[in-house]
Amino acid sequence: MSAGLFGLLDDVAAIARLAAASIDDVGAAAGRATAKAAGVVVDDTAVTPQYVHGVTADRELPMIKRIAIGSIRNKLLIILPVAMLLSQFLPGLLTPILMAGGAFLCYEGAHKVWGKVRGHEHHAAPVAASGPEAEKTMVAGAVRTDLILSAEIMVIALNEVADESFWARAAILVVVALVITVVVYGVVGLLVKIDDIGLHLAERSSAASQRIGRGMVTAMPHILNVISVVGTAAMLWVGGHIELVGLDDLGFHAPYDFVHHLEEEVRHATGALGGVLGWLVNTVASAILGLAVGLAVLAVVTLQPFGKKAHAPAH
Repeated sequence: MSAGLFGLLDDVAAIARLAAASIDDVGAAAGRATAKAAGVVVDDTAVTPQYVHGVTADRELPMIKRIAIGSIRNKLLIILPVAMLLSQFLPGLLTPILMAGGAFLCYEGAHKVWGKVRGHEHHAAPVAASGPEAEKTMVAGAVRTDLILSAEIMVIALNEVADESFWARAAILVVVALVITVVVYGVVGLLVKIDDIGLHLAERSSAASQRIGRGMVTAMPHILNVISVVGTAAMLWVGGHIELVGLDDLGFHAPYDFVHHLEEEVRHATGALGGVLGWLVNTVASAILGLAVGLAVLAVVTLQPFGKKAHAPAH
């Protein structure tokens, strides 16, 4: 009896170790997949605060919560099933779909750069108005924009774990969806409340608190500008890298081989800094390619009849 019990305990322990190892594998793969989607995550974080611009302070966090819930629905109820079906039955479509998403990222980044160059950026986020209907409209617009960004994030993540089993891929994508949503909208919530925190500190009797509060209020516009610039650069870099790798996967090896050769030359020639400088070369080359692709798409869109009347991108 005791031998049977110990045998059962051994089996339970073995299953527990296997489950723990599987969880570790899923966590590690989810971490890699999330890192690959970093460019879109930064852009998502930069975009969302625009949708609560001008909203009364007591409605900011409730609106962000509603947008976050919509983002989870986008990822888990729409994008995840479609992505899993494609990866299972039509895996050959993943690279073209990923490249289409990369081209969209390049277009969005190039559109922002072109707006800066021409001196009139488009700000398509809706202007806040009073009333529940206006709030509902703004939330719906933010959720629609999130659908595009979330699709890019999920496809990038899926491509990173394409060799995993079906259920492992599903579990990893669920983890990625939840982690990214919590991180993005947690950061967004913090960003939109920094002004209020600063104002609260500025109203205290302590001179140090007042200085800190005023500094926070003054710094906030600059912080948002930095996030916007980083988001634009990340879109061009990530989008360009997706195109670079996608072309290589489809048999057009020259661009990837050229960048890889240049990266290796820099790594070997710069000693201890080789790793960092090699990565920088790859990143800059990807961003340049991303800008070129984005400007080409922008030119095509602008020259088409629908392009003359089309609205600016959702960002």
